[in-house]
Amino acid sequence: MSTYQWFVFFLIVQLIHGLGTWKLYEKAGRKKWEAFVPVYNSIVLMKIINRPSWWTLLLFIPVINLIMFPIVWVETLRSFGKNSTIDTLLGVFTLGFYIYYVNYTQNVQHIADRSLKPKNATSDTISSLLFAVIVATFVHTYFIQPFTIPTSSLEKSLLVGDFLFVSKYNYGARTPMTAVAAPMVHDTIPLVKTKSYLKWPQLPYFRFPGYEKIKNNDIVVFNWPIDTVYFFRDPSKRHVDKPIDKRSNYVKRCVGIPGDNLEIKDGIIFVNGKELILPERAKPQYSYTAVYDGKTPIDFEFLLKDMNVTDGAGFLTENRDSLYIAALTAESAERLKSVPGILSVTRNISKGVENGVFPHINKWNKDNYGPIYIPQEGKSVDINLENLPFYSRIITEYEGNKLEIKGNSIYINDKKEPKYTFKQDYFWMMGDNRHNSEDSRYWGYVPENHIVGKPIFIWMSIDGINDGIKNWKIRWDRMFTTVSGEGQPQSYFKYFLGLLALYFVGEYFWKKRKKNAKVE
Repeated sequence: MSTYQWFVFFLIVQLIHGLGTWKLYEKAGRKKWEAFVPVYNSIVLMKIINRPSWWTLLLFIPVINLIMFPIVWVETLRSFGKNSTIDTLLGVFTLGFYIYYVNYTQNVQHIADRSLKPKNATSDTISSLLFAVIVATFVHTYFIQPFTIPTSSLEKSLLVGDFLFVSKYNYGARTPMTAVAAPMVHDTIPLVKTKSYLKWPQLPYFRFPGYEKIKNNDIVVFNWPIDTVYFFRDPSKRHVDKPIDKRSNYVKRCVGIPGDNLEIKDGIIFVNGKELILPERAKPQYSYTAVYDGKTPIDFEFLLKDMNVTDGAGFLTENRDSLYIAALTAESAERLKSVPGILSVTRNISKGVENGVFPHINKWNKDNYGPIYIPQEGKSVDINLENLPFYSRIITEYEGNKLEIKGNSIYINDKKEPKYTFKQDYFWMMGDNRHNSEDSRYWGYVPENHIVGKPIFIWMSIDGINDGIKNWKIRWDRMFTTVSGEGQPQSYFKYFLGLLALYFVGEYFWKKRKKNAKVE
């Protein structure tokens, strides 16, 4: 829905509210017109139901308002003496329209000084749980979101089984675009394995200002632009057209920012003509082939484990004359060269054409790619039939234009166009595991409106997370480490334990002192 459509929808909702409550406003000593004035009617309603005015804000926060609406419906009914269980159920399951019935047919009186204290333990528990969900959803949406690393595309920098906290405020929190969705889950409801949202209505894209911009080499969480998977781990692999904010979350390193010219030569990334120098914590990996003399005894299983090669990423070829390793750092490759019986170690470099790479023009491969331009908001490029494959998805899918080709001419929104001006920024994301990463080389640019946040902290790390709970091993050295920063990662777990111990000791002595004071 466009901004205009949302404005019209908002006014219709306000009209529906006014028509269903104006008599109740009058019985509460207010003016009937107050029920129809947008926003102001909510502030007045909070006074009528004896709730704080700041609740009004919660009614306009996407997803959170889905929890608040039933609460306000029930509170409104109770403020006019409708306290029974059937009244509560009718208020919720009619989506608030039971209030129409009360408004027009029931002779009710407003209870101005009604007690807000829960009548029993069950009501108290439900109330507490609802507001706990509201607070958690607010934090999850606008500040910090937990995230798990599912694949090895950033292996060595981030490991499979790392549990992260992803900051929403570094780059600016994106408000939900999917207005009707279950709180605290992504695209799928756990256990029942069904989608967690409705595709309609959709809110316009909006992002709060952040305090930093995405830079080259930043690790970024984003929605996978081409995701149509109904449930990411569902073997049936059903497909669905997903809203942007419900597409699968990916984490990659941003190697190209808006306005950059990027090229890959023999696996090395060049940005604006200069080699991209990765931070110390980054450990780029490539596939290597080591020639083996076939005679010298080598414990290959131990060798691969010693070089931190993940299971399945290294194997001896069938004729036992070479060792293939799918993911190896340059440092480990140098160590491998010194192993007795290893005659040579060569980094594999793709040659020729790889059909699957973006923009599918049968020209490049994953190791020799480009140059390409990373689009920047407000900048214009000449468009022609030769370079249109780079920008066609941007023009149509990401920026909502009509694109047609008539002869040798390009028409956008029924107008012949020799240039195109970009409406938002775009980014180029790649994994450090260069030969085992599904990234921008295969599906292209990541639009700004797909950016989720910045990983900042690893709070837990489990080796063998996908191998069953019996095989889980906690990586203690990775717990409570930062994702970015200078030098090698350092665990702050022991400091956390120390602070936790001080807290409990302090609480013990405080309670003891309080108890002694009462005795005296």
